Amino acid sequence: MAEPRRRRSLRTRITAAATLVVAAALVVGALAFYGILSVSIHDATARAAETRAEQLAARIDAEGPSAVAELDDDIVQVRDGAGRVVASSEEADSGDLPGAEGTVIYDDEPMLVVAEDLDDGTLLLALPVEDDAQTLATVAVLLAFAVVAVVALVAGITWWVVGRALRPVSRIRAEVDDITAERLDRRVAVPPSGDEIAALAGTMNRMLDRLDAAATAQRRFVSDASHELRSPLATIRQHAELAQLHPEATSVDEFASVVHDEGLRMQELVDALLLLARLDERAVLQRDEVDVDDLALAEVKRLRAGGVVVDASGVHAARVRGDARLLGRLVRNLADNAVRHARSAVAIGVVEDDGQVLLTVDDDGAGIPAEERERIFERFVRLDEARARDAGGSGLGLAIVRAIAEAEGGSVRVEDSPRGGARFAVALPASP
Repeated sequence: MAEPRRRRSLRTRITAAATLVVAAALVVGALAFYGILSVSIHDATARAAETRAEQLAARIDAEGPSAVAELDDDIVQVRDGAGRVVASSEEADSGDLPGAEGTVIYDDEPMLVVAEDLDDGTLLLALPVEDDAQTLATVAVLLAFAVVAVVALVAGITWWVVGRALRPVSRIRAEVDDITAERLDRRVAVPPSGDEIAALAGTMNRMLDRLDAAATAQRRFVSDASHELRSPLATIRQHAELAQLHPEATSVDEFASVVHDEGLRMQELVDALLLLARLDERAVLQRDEVDVDDLALAEVKRLRAGGVVVDASGVHAARVRGDARLLGRLVRNLADNAVRHARSAVAIGVVEDDGQVLLTVDDDGAGIPAEERERIFERFVRLDEARARDAGGSGLGLAIVRAIAEAEGGSVRVEDSPRGGARFAVALPASP
């Protein structure tokens, strides 16, 4: 089986990309410069040759073809109208020059030949272009060396700069690799640069904060849940041991009643835990038109049937769009909580105002201290005066209330009640 292809590092890829781009730009620029320089040198040589030919033509027209023999450094030939060479300079003794203008090989050297008309013939002038070729060759060598040097310099600088820029990333990666589930309290050092790397480190720390908080809450939740489940199991076990060791001290009916009650208690606890888990996972909720006043009046009827004094004068028509089953659970949990802490009566109210439906549940109990009004919505939290499980619930009722309210796009808060106890107020978006 072939080994998986090893991916090159980001530093290598950035350096290679930057080097290739710069190399391509330099090569294109060097070729363009060389081409422009070559054309410029050729044009300059051609203009110089044409100027010199015009000067010589004027002299020959004035002095005659014999003036060519006096030229020492110029390669010149004069031809008559029939194309015969009638005069040549000393440098043009290697044969006849080509009659056509352009670059030719004469006397084993590259020459630029230009022609100039005379009164009774033609003047041919040849200029050596070997110096031009050597100049262009030298420029080509210098350009090649410069391109290679600049590309190497860019590659080195890019490698160093990228490595320096990514060094904090490598440090962050190493620090995060060392963080385990048992060491979530550790944090990544934030560099003082204030750039994207610092923002990444800050994001990592915020993520670690959330993971740490979630892990802490999970451990506390598991501990509390196990403690809550242990209590009914211990009760059942104690009665079973009592029935086994002292059958005359209890009866089957009494034992069955204990098992039934504690079993219901465990079932309610497990159902509450499952509901909270579902809400924590942001499960898709059913969306229907729900009359909140109907839910409130149903709870009023249930509580009055149990002998509780309930004031329902504040219930008015109001409708929201949400999950009827969950909203019913929210109202019931608040009603049961109010009954549990009320001295003599509770009050339930529903009103729609300014695009919101406000559900209020009041009791005339001892109230809730201001410093405890957020903590009571945490899971398995009971205030000191309501710690007894016989009088209190599982400690999940108000946590479920807040989870349902937030899942429905609303909120819940605790206030002082006009009746002297606590008022729980749930605000939900009204149905459009």
